[in-house]
Amino acid sequence: RVDWRPNVLKFSQNLLDDLRPRAITRDLDWGVPIPLDGWRDRPMKRFYVWFDAVIGYLSASVEWARRSGDDDAWREFWTNPDAQGYYFMGKDNIVFHSLIWPSLLLGHNGAGDKGGEPGPFGTLNLPTEVVSSEFLKMSGAKFSTSRGTVIYVNDFLREFGPDSLRYFISVGGPETQDVDFTWEEFVRRINFELANEWGNLVNRSVSMAHKNIGSIPRPTAPQAADEELKALSRNAFDVVGGHLRRSRFKQGVGEAMRVVGAANKYISDQEPWKKKDDPERRDTILHTALQVVSDANTMLTPFMPHAAQKVHEALGGTGVWAAQPELREVEDLDVAGRINPILTGDYAAERARWESTPIEVGRPLEKPTPLFAKLDPKLGETGPEWAPITS
Repeated sequence: RVDWRPNVLKFSQNLLDDLRPRAITRDLDWGVPIPLDGWRDRPMKRFYVWFDAVIGYLSASVEWARRSGDDDAWREFWTNPDAQGYYFMGKDNIVFHSLIWPSLLLGHNGAGDKGGEPGPFGTLNLPTEVVSSEFLKMSGAKFSTSRGTVIYVNDFLREFGPDSLRYFISVGGPETQDVDFTWEEFVRRINFELANEWGNLVNRSVSMAHKNIGSIPRPTAPQAADEELKALSRNAFDVVGGHLRRSRFKQGVGEAMRVVGAANKYISDQEPWKKKDDPERRDTILHTALQVVSDANTMLTPFMPHAAQKVHEALGGTGVWAAQPELREVEDLDVAGRINPILTGDYAAERARWESTPIEVGRPLEKPTPLFAKLDPKLGETGPEWAPITS
């Protein structure tokens, strides 16, 4: 592919242009032995971690399938020609995923310059894309546990939840260049973009419909402004989806938030709260706003899946909107009594579809609760108590 992120593509091409031999073994007494004649019995020679480690993507998939009770389930990811594989990492690991791992796969497939037949696993899929970010820094320095410049994810999630982190990394993270993390910028984005823009759009739209109608209203005689906003929202699916397919998350979430901004402006311009004497017009405005809330929620689901479930329910929806992966415990197949976790999920019943789905007129609405709590501005100056002190 030629539409990888520019930083990954350029780095990989530079490596190919100046390709040199690279050591794949170390003098160690532990690790994977070298399975070649003359090397098998050497007690102090083992594969180096970044040669054999990437094979773990395949071996872990095979073991996952075995533990899940379907020995061939891994093939859906690895030998199905329609399957796509995306590898996410920091920029210091690009070489192992854009050169070494594809080389191993090509060799196994018999597709390298040595030729041959595919190995015992059959023809395996090459990576669809190697998705690498640059470095996220703090006060200009790399995160470092030894120097105390570190934010632990568990601490962050306990205080702010997963969606705030996912959104911030998507919209302001180091997608194509190093980025300096500051609490000031985090607080600004959460308060102004999530609480004031997205959360406010959901709250004001659902609240007015709940208060005045109690359900999703029926539209009548839509005007040009209504149709223009709905068209903008419908068309954004292709734009946002295109960015996601190319791993341009910053552009994708930005386009979705552009729809949110347009919807907020539409409500302010149309002033449905002043239409008490014209309930048909009021209902049409609110229906339009709720439809765009539904659309925007779908487009923001990849970035904020947990908030998306709340919006789905705020619009009167039931069931699981977008199923999430989960850890399940299964009994070890080899050691009796041992319990092992596997990563899996039940995705068949989820309601989310990547399209503008007409909202159901008459569906009951409840009074909404705030989607995102505003953060204390002082947090932007100091950070939480558990956060590292930076200058």
